[in-house]
Amino acid sequence: MEEIFFDSLIDTAKMIPFLLVVYAAIEVLEHYYGDQLKKIVSRAGKAGPIIGAIVGSIPQCGFSVVFAALYTKNLITIGTLIAVFLSTSDEAIPVILGQPDRASIILPIIGVKIIIAIISGYIIDIFFRKANKKSLNSMECQNQDCKLQYHHHNESVENLGCCGHHPIDKKIDFKEIIFHPIIHTLKISFFIFIITFIIGSVLTAFDEQQLSQIFFNQSFLQPVIASLIGLIPNCASSVAITQLYLDQIIDFPSVIAGLLAGAGLGLIVLFREKGFIKKAFVVLSILFLVSVISGIFLETINLDL
Repeated sequence: MEEIFFDSLIDTAKMIPFLLVVYAAIEVLEHYYGDQLKKIVSRAGKAGPIIGAIVGSIPQCGFSVVFAALYTKNLITIGTLIAVFLSTSDEAIPVILGQPDRASIILPIIGVKIIIAIISGYIIDIFFRKANKKSLNSMECQNQDCKLQYHHHNESVENLGCCGHHPIDKKIDFKEIIFHPIIHTLKISFFIFIITFIIGSVLTAFDEQQLSQIFFNQSFLQPVIASLIGLIPNCASSVAITQLYLDQIIDFPSVIAGLLAGAGLGLIVLFREKGFIKKAFVVLSILFLVSVISGIFLETINLDL
């Protein structure tokens, strides 16, 4: 057990410099381009699912929060919101970049997720076209600045960034650009250490056949379980799913299913918004169904990396 602990600590420590660089770059991107990206999606019209899927693939957990809020203000369609949620990978990309030798799997993961997000977004908009016509007022938004403000328990929240730590379009604060990536890196590193330690302990305690039974290897149940984990609105879920894949405990279809289901804190925004509980459950159900169906389909065609 002591050996597993120190091995996990060393493996995590090796990832920290890479994670710090990635989160620093994301922080700069968020400050400089977050508001512009928000406006592009809100003004996208029929191209919403395409642009939403592309923007959502940027590894920034704040975007799911922003676009969930745009949806509550009827500035984007449900298909665009789902496309953003499905393409969002939360902490998966930084975690993979923390292991440069595995970086080659990033493009396939992003590519598959974007394709699924775009297709799903348009199919969902077709099913909800009447509701979209009634509620969507993005045409008005095209002729004016869309300022996002919504309320939770009498508290005004505007343009939240990653994990709600600051407004996306706020004036540049260099202290924040320096310190938030450090805090975020330490937080994710802690999750990685805990998950790596647990995985190491499991690998030591069980043989290959037992592990196969525990994680439903080569079973359609594995994408289902991964999707359920992905729905947990916490960055630890995407870290866990990604790490399980990197350690070859779950397969490619399952990591796709789990990351498709993970919408970061966006779902929390929907559930906290007054009058949106039913719509939030609809979005949650769609996320889960698309994730499970996609994972099972990829299992069926034996797509793996």
